[in-house]
Amino acid sequence: MVNKTKRSCKWIPTKNNSQSAGVHIIAEFWGVLNIKDPKKFEQILLEAAVLAKVKPLKVYVHKFLPQGMTGVVVLAESHITFHTWPEMKYLALDIFTCGEYSEPYEALNHFKKILKPKSVQVLEIKRGVE
Repeated sequence: MVNKTKRSCKWIPTKNNSQSAGVHIIAEFWGVLNIKDPKKFEQILLEAAVLAKVKPLKVYVHKFLPQGMTGVVVLAESHITFHTWPEMKYLALDIFTCGEYSEPYEALNHFKKILKPKSVQVLEIKRGVE
């Protein structure tokens, strides 16, 4: 059964009189030590969504053998996903939110606060800009 949710995101005005569908943050976390507990990551994903002021629709985390995880929280305003490589102490993070009221950097800051990476690389893309 599919739940139907009304999409309420408006396109966001940008500085050069165009609009964007949203902000897509791509982050790489290096030196992350505690990236092995799927239940913890479900909680982190949901907390990040709340802090970003977006509506979580569904969360799923899959643990690989012998190690590593992938996870997603599907949002009414897009998604937050991650992939881990514990043997490399590496986590890849995607935060894509739309709507003028979402705060994707709050989600990013939550991941930083919880995971305490030694270094972070961040790329921001405005989605839907011609």
